[in-house]
Amino acid sequence: MYGYIIGTVTKITPKFIIVENNGIGYIIIVPNPYNYKLDTLYTIYTYQHVKEDAIELYGFLSWDEHDLFLRLITVSGIGPKSALSILAAATVSEVVRAIEARDDKYLKKFPGIGPKAAQQIILDLKGKLAEPEDNLSIKDSKLNDVLDALVALGYSKKEVSGILAKLDNTKDVSSLVKDALRLLVK
Repeated sequence: MYGYIIGTVTKITPKFIIVENNGIGYIIIVPNPYNYKLDTLYTIYTYQHVKEDAIELYGFLSWDEHDLFLRLITVSGIGPKSALSILAAATVSEVVRAIEARDDKYLKKFPGIGPKAAQQIILDLKGKLAEPEDNLSIKDSKLNDVLDALVALGYSKKEVSGILAKLDNTKDVSSLVKDALRLLVK
């Protein structure tokens, strides 16, 4: 699995780009290939999709796009192509706002997303997505580690940020995570 590829775009097509890194050209399927410029160096966050008859590499300009893509493909009935079409037509914050506002009309405007798929996206992802411009600033690195650990366990940043002030930050990170979990399950 690849986390990201840093390379130069050598070819742009309507469906993918080719990025050269150390003499190897990677075909990367991206939401909008025309956001890239030829002979320009990019860091492209990637997802490798393996299926019976193909191995495909999907790429994104930001980690927020990458994260939303991964969340969308966990939704029943939404595959990589549907998730990519959503990201090609809207920004991450627009999609997150639509999901949080339960705006299925907005989601149905994307190719391949019908009423059932739109409702399923809302049902599965509402409350689990943080706005990319979420400016939650925590100055204590221990509390940042606690926040990251709990988000990795599936809690939203909003849920976790509400209990961080109740923690005794003189303890070590593992104790703080345990304390936070106790507060979250109450």
